[in-house]
Amino acid sequence: MALREIQRLPTSAARAVEPFAIDGVQYLAIAQLSVDIPGTAPGMGAGDSDVETIVYRWDGAAFTEFQRLPVPGGEDAEFFTLDGRHFLATASLRSGRGPYDMSPPSVVYEFVQGRFTPFQRIAGTAAKQWHFFRVQGRSFLALAQGAAGHGVAVDASAQSCIFEWNGETFVPFQAVESAWGYNWLAFEVQGRTLLAYADHVAPSRLLVWNGTAFETLQVLDGTSGRAFCHFHASGTDWLVFANLLGETWLLRWDGAQFSAHQRLSGPGGREFTWLPAGEGAGGHLVQVNFIHGSREAPIPELQSVIYRWHGDGLEAVHAFGTSGGTDAAAFTVGGVPCLAVANSLSGSLHFRTDSRIYQILAGS
Repeated sequence: MALREIQRLPTSAARAVEPFAIDGVQYLAIAQLSVDIPGTAPGMGAGDSDVETIVYRWDGAAFTEFQRLPVPGGEDAEFFTLDGRHFLATASLRSGRGPYDMSPPSVVYEFVQGRFTPFQRIAGTAAKQWHFFRVQGRSFLALAQGAAGHGVAVDASAQSCIFEWNGETFVPFQAVESAWGYNWLAFEVQGRTLLAYADHVAPSRLLVWNGTAFETLQVLDGTSGRAFCHFHASGTDWLVFANLLGETWLLRWDGAQFSAHQRLSGPGGREFTWLPAGEGAGGHLVQVNFIHGSREAPIPELQSVIYRWHGDGLEAVHAFGTSGGTDAAAFTVGGVPCLAVANSLSGSLHFRTDSRIYQILAGS
């Protein structure tokens, strides 16, 4: 498997890419964290965060800008359809030009009469990722948030949390022990719903649905948790877990929990997407790498990797350059399989760097 670049999108500090279709039309939302302030020193903690999430629309040959949503400090965009209605949940990490407000509301938009309009504002602190999922006919929307640790006290009101749809709006359902929340993933294993939660400071963990709420099933090793990917192959459930400052591991389900099976890489892992080859037949894993080093002296120009399932593990088969890579998502448009990749930081540590669209090419 390989990639062929087909388009660059002029983004700034892109933190998430979200492809989706409405009434047969393909869209792509890209969340942006910040823009460079002329005359100021570049850096991950700098910039003007009063920016927009950009929604692009496929015009038959390329993505063109469709709508800009006022999402300061954009970290995520999560599309979902509920009761025949289309929503886009956006996450805001911060607002302002410094000092920053770390508690702007995160807005859930609804697609109404051909445009996205605000539907619900949800209070939070340093919001990172939304994740929509269903359990036993109930609909949930989970928010990873917070920026505690490293000398900053945990704010009980800024715990990562799960909201439930009550038929009209999303209401608080359950908080999860957290400090610096980053990501979620809901998936099924042996008829049970598991919810993986990644935290940068507190232990990342696997939760399991007990019929009325989520309870801890397993605490995962390693700090700086970033993302998960679940897939089923060779008759077994597998979970990939990225630690930005540690290692990325492939974990294997042993009937009761996930255990370490294969070390995939060292520091830098940020996000995944899985490209299935068929039911239980394996596929390819895309691992997007973010930075090496520290926030104060980051190295953003890295090689991200595509792995192929080979029966009992993953092997690297293709590498592609990313610059502060933050996200990847696969989709098909016009019968062509594509991969969108978000880049957030240039080699000179400026936020302005293109995100890219690739055609996915099958290997020989």
